[in-house]
Amino acid sequence: MTRTKGTPHVHPPSAAFLDAAAVRGQLKAWLVEHAYPLWWEVGADRVHGGFHEKLGLDGKPTNDPRRARVQARQVYSYSVAARSGWNGPVREAAEHGLTFFLNHYRRPDGLFRTKVAPDGAALDDTVVLYDQAFALFALAAAQSATPENRLAEEMAVAVRQRLLDTLHHAQGGFEESHPRTLPLLSNPHMHMLEACLAWMEQGGDAGWRDLAEEIVGLALTRFIDDDMGGLKEFFDGDWRPQAGTPGRIVEPGHQFEWSWLMLRWSALSGSKAAADAAWRMMAIGEGPGVDPARGVAMNALLDDLTPHDPVARLWPQTERIKAAVLAALATRDDADRSDGYWTMAANGGRGLMKYFDTPVKGLWRDRLNPDGTFVEEAAPASSFYHIVCAIQELDRAVDEAAHRD
Repeated sequence: MTRTKGTPHVHPPSAAFLDAAAVRGQLKAWLVEHAYPLWWEVGADRVHGGFHEKLGLDGKPTNDPRRARVQARQVYSYSVAARSGWNGPVREAAEHGLTFFLNHYRRPDGLFRTKVAPDGAALDDTVVLYDQAFALFALAAAQSATPENRLAEEMAVAVRQRLLDTLHHAQGGFEESHPRTLPLLSNPHMHMLEACLAWMEQGGDAGWRDLAEEIVGLALTRFIDDDMGGLKEFFDGDWRPQAGTPGRIVEPGHQFEWSWLMLRWSALSGSKAAADAAWRMMAIGEGPGVDPARGVAMNALLDDLTPHDPVARLWPQTERIKAAVLAALATRDDADRSDGYWTMAANGGRGLMKYFDTPVKGLWRDRLNPDGTFVEEAAPASSFYHIVCAIQELDRAVDEAAHRD
């Protein structure tokens, strides 16, 4: 066939890309047709407000205490629901969660307590860094859903300043709590970085970029082991790996999650160091971090990259997808390499779908044992944020790649 002069050459989509696109379709249909409706119709508490902590495998809510991070995650999940094509009451669902969250978790000092009873009564007034990160993330999602109302942004800036005033660590990053508790953790800093990037993407003030840069610097100099290339979890008060086994733990899910964030930061800042770190962490997650027999990412390795906890929770599978699709887009000029990441994304999606085989559609399993059986337990609402973000990232990446081709 003769090509008309001036017509750009169109490369046919690769088998790896088509495979990832097919998995995208299956995941998105499950999310829109089953998960979003179920967790709004049954997962939302119409008596007290907010969202239930868990749904049993029979589809009925449990009566567990409610953690701040779960309410914040549900606010995010429903604030962005329209992006997936859910035609339910998106704004109502997001406001339902945000109202309960602000009314029952916000302390007089503007920070957020960690846990309340189902009726909203305070159970634990502690300020935990992880919860503050998700409060900032939820406020960013709420702001994006209602851009005409700047109240969420004003509140987020006040929380950020309060954290800098009360929990800022002299060597960078944050303490876990006040008074100090040890070990210090890398994980909440990952979610603080995620919140900063969310605010940066919608035009937040310069303070978000400054804080993001500080957290990335801390990750590059303290969290990531230069020799091994993996990111560690637990640290002493001076940001040195905690003594003993805790200081050796390397979680595959967090290698993926940090890779995704570091590639985003690199694209925004031009940081080669962040990108280099991302590729090394991703290789650990996808290499020794994945059990080939089950096709899923495991919970934890040690720093010699041998398995430490071979149980596979749901959330690492979602982070595998997110890292893979961003890597596939970043390497699109190298077809073979990009195809490898599309394959990784498709495999991650198939791994995730194993967790969706439940008696009630729209629920999920949480823990896959080494023998391939699932733990029989209620579905935690905390996983919805991971699932939504992964499916939306896969959806966006497939569309972007198809458009570029």
